[in-house]
Amino acid sequence: MAGVSVCGVRSRFLLPELGAPAPFKNDALAKRRLREKLMHGAAVSFRDPSGRTLVGPNRVLREVTSDGWQDLACFLQSPLARELEAEDAIVSTRIISETEHLRILEHERIPFPSYPFEWPPGMLAAAGRLTLELAERALPHGLGIKDAASNNILFRGPWPVFVDVLSFEKRAPGDPIWLAYSQFVRNFLLPLVAERYFGVPLKNTFLANRDGIDPEAVYAMAGPIRKLVPPILTLATIPTWLGGVVKPSSYRTRSVSPERAQYAIRRLYQTLRKQLENAANGPPRQSIWTSYEQSSSYTVPQAIQKRNFVEAVLNRSKPSRVLDVGCNAGVYSLMAAQIGAAVVAIDSDPAVADMLWKKARAENADILPLVVDIAQPSPAGGWRNQEHLSFLSRCEKRFDCVLMLGMIHHLLVSERVPLKSILEFADDLTTEVLILEYVGPDDPMFRHLLRGRGGLYENLNQQFFEESCAARFRIVDKRPLADSGRVIYYLRKTHAAARAC
Repeated sequence: MAGVSVCGVRSRFLLPELGAPAPFKNDALAKRRLREKLMHGAAVSFRDPSGRTLVGPNRVLREVTSDGWQDLACFLQSPLARELEAEDAIVSTRIISETEHLRILEHERIPFPSYPFEWPPGMLAAAGRLTLELAERALPHGLGIKDAASNNILFRGPWPVFVDVLSFEKRAPGDPIWLAYSQFVRNFLLPLVAERYFGVPLKNTFLANRDGIDPEAVYAMAGPIRKLVPPILTLATIPTWLGGVVKPSSYRTRSVSPERAQYAIRRLYQTLRKQLENAANGPPRQSIWTSYEQSSSYTVPQAIQKRNFVEAVLNRSKPSRVLDVGCNAGVYSLMAAQIGAAVVAIDSDPAVADMLWKKARAENADILPLVVDIAQPSPAGGWRNQEHLSFLSRCEKRFDCVLMLGMIHHLLVSERVPLKSILEFADDLTTEVLILEYVGPDDPMFRHLLRGRGGLYENLNQQFFEESCAARFRIVDKRPLADSGRVIYYLRKTHAAARAC
């Protein structure tokens, strides 16, 4: 039996034999009650007529119709399903109820769901690679993938996992066409092209259109010369030119010999893979923050002091789930992962999130880097705001430790958020521990951000800061950084004060 692994540790979420479902007692009533319970605050997937997904606080269920079950059963009964599950490439699945017209499955719950508009470019490319790999590996089993949406992928740490098992279907042996081709181009290739060549953030693309970006939009961005040069020529220009020529009525089912069909499909996947690598593997992305660790105002002794203190607190508190707010290159995210914590690391800069994702993969660290501005976090969205949950709702009671290092002054000055509100927010984010860096008005970076508005913060000092913290947190330990005025705090929520430190 295959299970699920995170950083090499296997879970016990196993896929049972298909012939041994566990039916509900009083089937209709129990299913209705379970559905009502899950629907409370749930994110719902409903666009596939073969079934829908219900996402509750602790469970992920999928209803599958009798029509959808025919294709899904072929996949789940194939050796491919076992192989992919053993490789952690797809979510684990088990049947919990089976009737003549409806099956209810339960999927492994990915620890922290994320969406394409929160991914750095490297993660979108990794999701595209997985989609192509699964589509190609399905061919020898007489199967294919009918849906190439980027939303079919979630990330377990830095590793992509395919979650929409209903996308697998039986293929006609002589069919040389992959109907999901244009969707793959819109969801993966064109967003990466627009980001690389025209500086369009993935956030802008996917918040504006859940299905990516159309060739016509990229064509409109390109100048006269670039329109005629790959990849714009092949992915945007020619489809735009042909858009007025090829009519929907001209599409028809084709059939060739199985050998020719397999050859045509494999060549298509090879071409898409090459285009994906060309779009993803440009020069390393740079920003003002990618070299922050080397150019920051910390002296070497100060940087060592800060790292030693944070490491000591992490070893002392031993958190299992960490949120690193304003992670930058991820020094402290990596530190938390090394002690065994599962880390969600957020930064508003896609370039540093991309850097951290590559480090996490290289070190097999359980870190999920996301492009999120904590001052303007991802909203709920989709149909009736239920297709993707807000970032803050996903954080609710999720993290027993939150890192906010080098963040307070940006929120205070750049975002004009009052200190009391920042601490209330931190209290909401963590269930136990907060590691916080105090940066006062005398700090050079603080003064740089002020730009002549110093009068707004004339009452802010270390004593006022500690008194403000005391309303919600207990100061367990603190470490002033030599000759800087900055102080790192180890705080615990007051409700947890009686617990062992």
